[in-house]
Amino acid sequence: MTRKSRNTEGGPQEASHLPSRDEILAFVARSQGRAGKREIAREFGLGGEDKIALKHLLAEFEGEGLLERGRKGLSAPGALPAVFPADITGRDRDGELIASPADWDEARGPAPRILVVVPKRLGGPAPGVGSRVLLRLADGGSPGLPAGRVVKVLERQRARMLGVYRGTPDGGGRVQPVDKRSAGRDMPVHAADTHGAEDGDLVAIEPVRRRGGVPSARVVERVGPVGSEKAVSLIAIHVHDIPHVFRADTLAEAAAARPMTLSGREDWRRLPLITIDPHDAKDHDDAVHAEPDPDPANPGGHIVTVAIADVAAYVRPDSALDREALIRGNSVYFPDRVVPMLPERISNDLCSLRAGEDRPALAVRMFIAADGHKLRHGFHRVMMRSAAKLAYQQAQRAIDGVTDETTGPLLDPVLRPLWAAYACVKQARDQRGPLDLDLPERKILLKHDGTVDRVVIPDRLDAHRLIEEFMILANVAAAETLEAKKTPLVYRVHDEPSMEKIVALREFLRSLDINFSKQGALRAAQFNDVLERVAGSDNAHLVNEVVLRSQSQAEYAAENIGHFGLNLRRYAHFTSPIRRYADLIVHRALIRALRLGDDGLPDSMTPAVLADVGARISACERRAMTAERETIDRLIAHFLADKVGTIFEGRVSGVIKSGLFVKLLDTGADGFVPAATIGHDYYRFEEDAHQLVGAATGESYQLGDLVSVKLVEAAPFAGALRFEIVSGGRQGQARGRRSGGMKRPRITDRKPSGRKAGPLRRGKGAR
Repeated sequence: MTRKSRNTEGGPQEASHLPSRDEILAFVARSQGRAGKREIAREFGLGGEDKIALKHLLAEFEGEGLLERGRKGLSAPGALPAVFPADITGRDRDGELIASPADWDEARGPAPRILVVVPKRLGGPAPGVGSRVLLRLADGGSPGLPAGRVVKVLERQRARMLGVYRGTPDGGGRVQPVDKRSAGRDMPVHAADTHGAEDGDLVAIEPVRRRGGVPSARVVERVGPVGSEKAVSLIAIHVHDIPHVFRADTLAEAAAARPMTLSGREDWRRLPLITIDPHDAKDHDDAVHAEPDPDPANPGGHIVTVAIADVAAYVRPDSALDREALIRGNSVYFPDRVVPMLPERISNDLCSLRAGEDRPALAVRMFIAADGHKLRHGFHRVMMRSAAKLAYQQAQRAIDGVTDETTGPLLDPVLRPLWAAYACVKQARDQRGPLDLDLPERKILLKHDGTVDRVVIPDRLDAHRLIEEFMILANVAAAETLEAKKTPLVYRVHDEPSMEKIVALREFLRSLDINFSKQGALRAAQFNDVLERVAGSDNAHLVNEVVLRSQSQAEYAAENIGHFGLNLRRYAHFTSPIRRYADLIVHRALIRALRLGDDGLPDSMTPAVLADVGARISACERRAMTAERETIDRLIAHFLADKVGTIFEGRVSGVIKSGLFVKLLDTGADGFVPAATIGHDYYRFEEDAHQLVGAATGESYQLGDLVSVKLVEAAPFAGALRFEIVSGGRQGQARGRRSGGMKRPRITDRKPSGRKAGPLRRGKGAR
């Protein structure tokens, strides 16, 4: 209805047709992040001046934090993604299943409740309470209870817990939970409920409810012995339901596979391709070569070749190997073992590019200009023969002048051309300006008996960067080819940070007197400018950590939104089909698009199907990352278990309302300091500055601060450590708030408070 009002001169005028604020917010919520100004105007029939008024209103919503802008449109802050893993937690009054997001950050508020919609033709067992499922947002919910349709059941969780059984003299025992949140809360097991468990067994338990008695548990399954850290990865495998035993039909298919012949392939066996990998690598799926481009039209240019193991030749669509590879999604790497995506007959034998042996490969030949930009490229299905297997350090030593019997003959004909081509490619990389974070990764070195020897920070070599940049070039070439051929594929995408995170980052940097203004489209270079300004300063580690936490998580998707971190418009994973299912899809898509064989991507793999596959393998990737991280935590906790009472130097790696996370400088071990044990003051949480501040003293602890801590308690099988602060915080006013700058922490000789904390566990909002 058109509303009339009177203008200042007394004549009638048309009132605005703008919908109410609530109507706009409700429409954005229904649109699941795909609504922008154009869609809102179309929905409410707006035009002319109303569109201008709408633009200003939407800007107000963003400023007020009611909406945030993504690449696809507007959404409510903290809105659920289109596809996400969730845990089914119960049922409502009508008996409908209710779930909550599995990876919800409690700092964003309480996890939303989701109405679970189970399709009639869902393959496999039906989900129930305790199951982890992959959900796609769907119609049928309400503003307070969105609906999610089950795409796949990820885990059939039971009302049970995993733990390590410890026998007691009375014939019963106690179970130490492997969940950090339950660390320190051992469950007693009566002698009649042990299920034959022996000391050191990893067991599954269920609670036993007895009237008037102490809560106890019943062992329902013996998983296997984990007597020491030798088998600590077994805990993560079972906690996260990672498939680790290949099915009989998969193994039979792998055993029946035979080496490929030259038929239908180009013969590249004389090209001296080489593999450069970690010294302990078991499989080798990429090889490289470079030479000067003889074309006079490309002076100073190079021809760079990247050859990747032709896994698609052995793993056919919808075969037993293929079905199990999709279930696994990727290989999982632990310090003491690898859970491969494919059986060893494929991954470590037929598809491993061993030196001196014929191997089928899918190769891309790229012509690079002197300034490092790619001029053109072409894909080939070939038979190759690796000229050598090198480790990163070995190749680097050769370039630095220390050769051995393997690298000596390769130095001039193979290695120097590779480094010359890399010098060109590096120019283009620097000009492109990908996100350049400086956060060294630690590596655990094990002894022969599987126990921790030491934790090191490996050197970052040009050999690493060379391989990394050549692989990125090959991945871009794959995405470009498939887009040009209009062939469906799975992209590797990385969205820009949400407006909510950018606002939080801006507020934090302002507390350090660093300006971060968004002018035009957000670019990785804007973050790099900040990182360059703090490089070499006391704040460098702190700012790198906060910038990292502001970023979105990369994932796989059938729809391209680009890769923000790499600053690339299109990107796909092509270079590791032995260990990532996404790369296998890209290989098949290239075979189909370029007509390189009859084993390409089948027509059944439509964009809609690939969207579901992308969601599934993204969930598998997150599962693997969590399992790998938890295993490292457990190994280091074992390593430190006999060092309770020792004082360590560390850095505050996380700040939440209930305390501090501290990462030790020498081992990288993470532990928790409950706020209740810090000093004799009451500490308030300042979220935007990532710090706890004493209400009376003004003493503060902020993300990135160097501190001295005492190890108070260790729960090795849970991977949990509890520390106590034994050094002082920053004195006086909160950093950057009123003092206007940064202060180094003053380490005082203060005694710890002596107050006791509760059982060892992670606080809410753990990173």
